[in-house]
Amino acid sequence: MECKECHERPATLHFTQFVNGHLHEVHVCEHCAKKHGYQNQQEDVYSLHDLLTGLFHMNPSNVALGNEPFVRKKEVVTCPTCQLTFEQFQKKGKFGCATCYEVFQPKLSNVLKRVHSGNTKHTGKIPVRKRKEIYAKREIAQLRLQLKELIDGEEFEQAAIIRDEIRKLESLKGGEQS
Repeated sequence: MECKECHERPATLHFTQFVNGHLHEVHVCEHCAKKHGYQNQQEDVYSLHDLLTGLFHMNPSNVALGNEPFVRKKEVVTCPTCQLTFEQFQKKGKFGCATCYEVFQPKLSNVLKRVHSGNTKHTGKIPVRKRKEIYAKREIAQLRLQLKELIDGEEFEQAAIIRDEIRKLESLKGGEQS
């Protein structure tokens, strides 16, 4: 969609107003928005990106408490490959290279928990028709790990119980597929 004012640049800002019960829509480019007063002339306007990256700045270890006799010095963590600092990542919202994931790992878990409602591991959605089969496979895999640990620890009675559970689940899983 092109700018309704200059008809030269693409419209990047879309304003909708209700004036006296009538809908009024304006589609303009950033230049015309500033020129016609739809947007502030100031450069210190906060964007959606600034708002979202504000989530990254809520690290409690960086906040000095008012009753402390000293202010903690901020630790500057820098990626050795791309020289990106954690503060730059917080402002930009993007990593510079694959090494950044490893370098910033200790600080990322808190960020990911805040952004993803407390989750740090993506599990995805499971299709309803495959749900029982997938859960059974997961449980069998966990039981096999337990079985291996029990055998390594020479706890053969417990290992026999786990072995029987695995066989039972495998027979149920095999019966559903037939």
